[in-house]
Amino acid sequence: MTTVESFASAKINLTLHVTGRRDDEYHELDSLVMFADIGDRVSAAAAETTWLSVEGPMASGVPGDATNTVMRAARMMGVSADIRLEKNLPPAAGIGGGSSDAAATLRALSRLSGRPVPDGAALEIGADVPVCLLSRTARMRGLGDRVEPVDGMPMLHVVLVNANVPVLTVEVFRRLEKHRNPAMPDDLPEGLDASGLAGWLKEMRNDLQEAAIDAEPVIAQVFSTLEATPGCLLARMSGSGGTCFGIYNDSETAASAEGRLREQFPSWWVKTARLNASG
Repeated sequence: MTTVESFASAKINLTLHVTGRRDDEYHELDSLVMFADIGDRVSAAAAETTWLSVEGPMASGVPGDATNTVMRAARMMGVSADIRLEKNLPPAAGIGGGSSDAAATLRALSRLSGRPVPDGAALEIGADVPVCLLSRTARMRGLGDRVEPVDGMPMLHVVLVNANVPVLTVEVFRRLEKHRNPAMPDDLPEGLDASGLAGWLKEMRNDLQEAAIDAEPVIAQVFSTLEATPGCLLARMSGSGGTCFGIYNDSETAASAEGRLREQFPSWWVKTARLNASG
């Protein structure tokens, strides 16, 4: 039996500007997104009926029924398969776990069946799924429907930290006070090293950060602790939280910060990763 595997990379919002709210209450965003070399894994094999099994260190509490984004992606593809999801990323963490899982499933089932991913299927599953389907550095705008690849970004060494507290996106947006904020500049920087990009990013924002902290105050502790690690060029929350990331000049400094944080907070999820411009 042929089995197709697909990597569901962690999605990191280096910036997340909330630029408007439509009459239907959906928000418009402007976000610079990169993808990490850590994530979940999806494997699929042809079957008469679609089944999903979830395993891995972060499998606890992840639904294996029709509500899982993997199952929604399978319905969109119209392909029956035996699907296994290896869950390595914490759920509801602002790093696109469910969205990246859905995108990986779309890719896997497309290769398994030879069918293209239906137009509009990714966005119908979720706002982050189109950029996760691309799975490379990109600028995401609007409702997530406008995704443009971005070149000229350096590889970044980061530490990702989550206090293992799920943060519900709907709750964060409910607490958001300002719904119309400036977008990023039309032209994004090119040719900067990690330090230069971190300097530019300091002038940008995650407009959901304060609302997420209001919803789950422990995020403030995660942020301040990460920011205080030696060599941290920039600390920021990703997505709607509660994962924060720190950017470092090299892998050794990032690894040192990871070790320090693991020792201080053994109950937290702490991982080093590389963000690669090409995916």
